[in-house]
Amino acid sequence: MPLSLNTAAQALKPSGIRRFSNLAARTPGCISLTLGEPGEETPANIRAQVPASLEAGKTHYPPNNGYPALREAIAHTMGERGLSYAADEVIVTNGATEALYSTLTTLLNPGDEVIIPKPAFLLYDSIVELCRGTVVSLDTAPASYQIDPEALAACVSKKTKAIVICSPNNPTGCVLTRQSLDAVARLAAEHDFYVICDDVYDQLVYQDDYQGFARLHPELRDRTIVVNSFSKPYAMTGWRLGWLAADAQLVAQIAKVHQFAVSCVVAFTQDAAVEALTTDVSAMRESYRARRDLTLGRLGEMGLSVVEPEGAFYAFPDVSEFGLSSEEYCERAITESGVALVPGVFFGGEGHVRISYATSEDKLRAGLDRLASFVDSLR
Repeated sequence: MPLSLNTAAQALKPSGIRRFSNLAARTPGCISLTLGEPGEETPANIRAQVPASLEAGKTHYPPNNGYPALREAIAHTMGERGLSYAADEVIVTNGATEALYSTLTTLLNPGDEVIIPKPAFLLYDSIVELCRGTVVSLDTAPASYQIDPEALAACVSKKTKAIVICSPNNPTGCVLTRQSLDAVARLAAEHDFYVICDDVYDQLVYQDDYQGFARLHPELRDRTIVVNSFSKPYAMTGWRLGWLAADAQLVAQIAKVHQFAVSCVVAFTQDAAVEALTTDVSAMRESYRARRDLTLGRLGEMGLSVVEPEGAFYAFPDVSEFGLSSEEYCERAITESGVALVPGVFFGGEGHVRISYATSEDKLRAGLDRLASFVDSLR
């Protein structure tokens, strides 16, 4: 018989974000506002833990779910944020990506449906499809990127297994309101599906009264999985460190997938992760807030409509007036003006582009200057 591959894997497309990031890198002098990656270096106090861990001989297999000290530190940190999880209900993962992969692999059977409010990070669709599940897209644009209860109810069927919510959102930066989260809770309770909370930006919120789904709805603890990461708030993207937390019975099942997928997280990075959890990120958050305000001000001057981001480090302006697809728009922005953005189509938001303002302020200002020139040229 002829050689063949997993058809689900064959159907996957490489990351469009990376494609435009790579195109920017190949274009001399191009300013890239593409990747959701802090421009800052990992703080020195965190980095210093790695040589200390190596000197202490932490070069052997750690426990599959992470060293007890790290899991206890995560549980303590979550407790300070109003989330009650024991250390044995935490799995230390290779970034939020692996946490999401292990979670969805554990939950899904072929044909199960997963509701994904769009725009959304492209990873969710890909994992669901690789697990041979079915993505059910919920368009949040008509509700200013909130979850309309009736629209959500229309997405629910007998095959619904889970919903993935990300607040603050990538790519819009919007924070889901209490009304949006309550709508999810009502339907999850009524129809018995899981709620996967991608909380990787929960420390980068610009409002004082932020509360995530798991804190607001502890009554749904048995069906809630909280995913988080060290990448964004601590500028640790390259470390590939994250975690998930869920009810003990559910964690026991996810732990099996985690074990056979990656075995464990690198041993000599875990003390650094403990140190990260003691590190104050308020200065970095305020720096992002200033860059957010700068970005919004410049977009307003350009006449580009945008829903104000209340967290993360993205803006998602509407560029549909120019009559170009978002891919065409971003390709021309690179070649004609030397600024790289990400097409909204990759997030389920055609007619928009994603701007990452996680870069340095000087680079951001220069990139926005180029974007303004490009917009002027199109008009």
